[in-house]
Amino acid sequence: MYSIGLTGGIGSGKTRVADLLAQWGAAVVDTDEVAHALTGPQGEAMPALREAFGPGVVDARGALDRAAMREIVFADPAERKRLEAILHPMIARETRRRAERAQGCYLVCVVPLLVESGRWRGRVDRICVVDCDPDTQIARVQARSGLTIDTIRRIMAAQAARAARLAAADDVILNDGATDPAGLQARAKSLHDRWCELAAASGRRRRHP
Repeated sequence: MYSIGLTGGIGSGKTRVADLLAQWGAAVVDTDEVAHALTGPQGEAMPALREAFGPGVVDARGALDRAAMREIVFADPAERKRLEAILHPMIARETRRRAERAQGCYLVCVVPLLVESGRWRGRVDRICVVDCDPDTQIARVQARSGLTIDTIRRIMAAQAARAARLAAADDVILNDGATDPAGLQARAKSLHDRWCELAAASGRRRRHP
């Protein structure tokens, strides 16, 4: 299936864009949703995470205590790599499984760390970045999560720089502080229509090599 890698920094609005694309008929696989399932109560990743980081990263429900884990990985890059070594292979397997079952006019893989991982360029046909200025990112994340500005800035610092994401993009959807919902929808719909055309053309080429 023709595939789009959708990414953007925290607070950029990539989930909203993915929801719109799904409404219009795209198949969406969100790696954040996969990660939450793996680290939820009795999630597949929880035994390994408990063994690696101790019971302090497990909450009363048996799920990952994200605040506790953030403190560990932000304090020590080696611990972050250890976390990624556990989670990333599991996320990759489950993402592939969901993608293989997906049905739609094309496939969207929502990957927050797409640029950072360096592994997605060869897995998707196009990369789309939902772009946003840093001040708007901070305001949005604060409004929805209550995280402190310092914590948000640390999360942003661990992600690819805005310029690096834009350099990797085939397509860009601007969703800055001046963008209203109608404007975002119009920008996303324009790309959706284009991707449907590309997916159809790709299907014709595969049938008639």
